Amino acid sequence: MQVTVETAKELGILPEEFDKIKEVLGRTPNFTELSIYSVMWSEHCSYKNSIVWLKTLPKDSDRMLAKAGEENAGLVDIGDGLACCFKIESHNHPSAIEPYQGAATGVGGINRDIFSMGARPIAQLNSLRFGKLESDRTKWLMRGVVKGIGDYGNAFGIPTVGGEVYFEDCYHTNNLVNAMSVGIVEVGKTVSASADGPGNPVYIFGAATGKDGIHGAAFASKDISEDSHEDLPSVQVGDPFWEKLILEASMEIIATGAVIGMQDMGAAGITCSTAEMSAKSQTGMEIHLDRVPMRQPDLKDWEILLSESQERMLVILEKGREKEIENILEKWDLTFAQIGTVTDSGRVQYYMHGELCADIPAESLVLGGGAPVYHREYREPAYFKEIEKFDANAIEVPSDLKAVAKKMVKLPNIASKRWIYRQYDSMVGTINQGTNRPSDASLVKIRDTERSIAMSVDCNSRFVYANPEVGCAIAVSEAARNIVCTGAEPVAVTNCLNFGNPYNPEVYYQFVGSIKGMKTACVALNTPVTGGNVSFYNQSTIDGTAVFPTPTIGMVGILEKPNHQMTLNFKNEGDVILLVGPVTDDIASSQYLVNWHGVQKSPAPYFDMDIERRVQQAILKAIRSGLVESAHDISEGGLLVNLLESGFTFGKGFEISTPSGIRKDAFLFGEGQSRVVLTCKATYAEALKIQFEEKGLDVMEIGAVQGTTAIVDGEIFGEINDYREDYDTLIEKAMA
Repeated sequence: MQVTVETAKELGILPEEFDKIKEVLGRTPNFTELSIYSVMWSEHCSYKNSIVWLKTLPKDSDRMLAKAGEENAGLVDIGDGLACCFKIESHNHPSAIEPYQGAATGVGGINRDIFSMGARPIAQLNSLRFGKLESDRTKWLMRGVVKGIGDYGNAFGIPTVGGEVYFEDCYHTNNLVNAMSVGIVEVGKTVSASADGPGNPVYIFGAATGKDGIHGAAFASKDISEDSHEDLPSVQVGDPFWEKLILEASMEIIATGAVIGMQDMGAAGITCSTAEMSAKSQTGMEIHLDRVPMRQPDLKDWEILLSESQERMLVILEKGREKEIENILEKWDLTFAQIGTVTDSGRVQYYMHGELCADIPAESLVLGGGAPVYHREYREPAYFKEIEKFDANAIEVPSDLKAVAKKMVKLPNIASKRWIYRQYDSMVGTINQGTNRPSDASLVKIRDTERSIAMSVDCNSRFVYANPEVGCAIAVSEAARNIVCTGAEPVAVTNCLNFGNPYNPEVYYQFVGSIKGMKTACVALNTPVTGGNVSFYNQSTIDGTAVFPTPTIGMVGILEKPNHQMTLNFKNEGDVILLVGPVTDDIASSQYLVNWHGVQKSPAPYFDMDIERRVQQAILKAIRSGLVESAHDISEGGLLVNLLESGFTFGKGFEISTPSGIRKDAFLFGEGQSRVVLTCKATYAEALKIQFEEKGLDVMEIGAVQGTTAIVDGEIFGEINDYREDYDTLIEKAMA
């Protein structure tokens, strides 16, 4: 067929990009070549609208072993000759169309990123966003997404240990599904996604190739519309049992030392893996597409190239060791084939039945090579004017704060997500002592060491909507604070940046502000960014709405010794309750303000980066001193919800007093940042106070653990177990 600029537009290529392709090739591309460029130059693969800002993020630390962009996932030194490999990615668009397979294949894909580097996955987390809980669409999406994550992870044999779930109207059409995987590997035994050595054989192994997922990367680079159901073939289909076999086979062939390079086939399938590996090594590949194992007959060359069929790996082997590796693949009963050879041409050349069907310089397809890079226009969103009008003094303090407390624990964004996490196996396939003890971050024990990996995912997108720079700095800080409250030291960050259409200047402003805030927080906390994922176009042409800017932060930390581990639950009758951090009159962007007073637009809550850093350092020191009984950071719902959550484990109550000069509703339900609740034995209270005061931090003794009821300023707010019943069953009842 004749390829024209109209053909290019239909494939999502801009006219100026079509001209650039012709310039690179020195001719008009054929349809197969144009299809290749359409997926490789989509935002999902090339980061063409985001890379100029992503490059500003901090990437260095003493622990960093693989910086952002160097490999499929981040890699940090965790001591004892071991490294932690981790990454988070989105599978939003597929999950909005076919939630079960969309979520399942998101889990599969992120795990392949980990073990393609030679690391064995030990834990999974996720961050999910849906519309209103009472909506039939939300319930359908939730059932599919949660079952997809649970079925895949449970069958694959990697525990799902943590995550977060939010419900907001803006996610009604565009739900978000972000999946994170964490793995362990010996330092020096990782595999690179490279294609060194002309003459070395190129193998594909795993599942056979079909039509599912064709143009999946391009599908993820456009808005959801009324016709999006027609993109169902763009949604991949997963098989966790295949993935388990591929994992074990990958570990075994890597151990032989015969592997030159390996990469999983995610977005853009064979096209992406062959092009990226060639460009990284400044080599080329000659690929024979008719040798690719196929699930169905008569696939066209471009269909094979663009298929995103799951559970497939590309591996470059040392020439002469083919039979050794084939024996291992046969042992694991995997489909495999040698489909090509590494060349020194610098080009990816694809053949079908001996006929050359595409011939492209590998460098022209990838980020940092010929892929386009844009500096987008951005401007302050118009809704900021409404936020500026917010006046907290116009908000009356309710006369019945007990009624507020009763409502707060039944808000979907605060209530227990038990209905979800009970569908995940948090203990399968590993010795992960400590994972299921109640704490602000998840922990997995590293075998044969004293250490554990602490993990968290965090983002309050309402805060980011109110102020992208401050809100994203808060997201990083809360992820770190959660890790600190478990007794671990935050080490590094991966991110999943979910936004609307980047061609909208107001959306792009949110993106730029978020990157600036992330940089500020990561520098202050010494948690460099190891990589991640950008997901634009989470915007609907149906109703014109974009999601809240949602820069999800995945973070890992290190718990050095088992006796440093801290939980959030109250321990002993009579323990003193200490509030560490700044106490303010702030109710802005709180769940209380939104759901009790109905105020949707207000500023981000109080936040000071320097105070945050000092609070975290002091909390970690206090926990390691052995004086602390429990630690729990204050987040959604404020102080009172924090105290209730600490009491739920053993049904323990508390009595607290509110300070004078502070709005009582702000003290109990405000979400001002950098605050942590500690409990300790009464004999240690003064020593702890001195520790914090010496660091110039606010610390307040607000009450004690006692009985089975919640008491505020002498008023009985109710039985802890009654609150827990409401807290635990809200989502279960909604989904029944």
